[in-house]
Amino acid sequence: MEKRLHKFLSNKEKRIEILKLSGVKDVITNKITPTQKRDYLDEIYEKYKDCQRCILAEKRNNFVLGEGDADANIMFVGEGPGAQEDKTGRPFVGKAGKLFTKMLSAIDLSRQDVYITNIVKCRPPKNRDPRADEIKACLPFLYQQIKIIKPNLICALGKVAGNTLLEKQTSLSNLRNSIFTFQNTDLMVTYHPSALLYHPNWKRPAWEDLKKLRDKYL
Repeated sequence: MEKRLHKFLSNKEKRIEILKLSGVKDVITNKITPTQKRDYLDEIYEKYKDCQRCILAEKRNNFVLGEGDADANIMFVGEGPGAQEDKTGRPFVGKAGKLFTKMLSAIDLSRQDVYITNIVKCRPPKNRDPRADEIKACLPFLYQQIKIIKPNLICALGKVAGNTLLEKQTSLSNLRNSIFTFQNTDLMVTYHPSALLYHPNWKRPAWEDLKKLRDKYL
């Protein structure tokens, strides 16, 4: 999967081409109000909720764009919706989502304080990693969300999200403990909550990551 991802997402020119092919309209986001930001996000959802850009649409129940504060300072980006997310149309509401909510609470944040979304907006079958063509189809939506919200920090949850945004092919251990830059925005990478459910011993380093986020951006 990583080789196919690299083929599609290897440089800035390809990223720009994705936007050109997407049909997603450019929006002027300088000096717009939080209400206007929410309106822009609602427009994206209404226009693309019936998206048929990739095969994930075939068995989709809901197009899960994201939710939270449209003017958030921190934006969390996961991999893709799971079964409960597909059912409800909301991101991070299954078992991993409940853990994620507790993680936010541990640093005195709520879901309403941040914006939460995923790399792909429809559930991959059996929660497999999204394929390169599926990522390519969905990235324009994510780029537009970032442009509208203008967060101070993007926190990528898991290796897939981190490698996709940073156009890398590396391990999570190589992505953690650094602050990167994505479209002039700080970006950090930590564990996906679902990984913590299967590997409880990773909760300690995940907590260290959250403390760094709290100390630097809250």
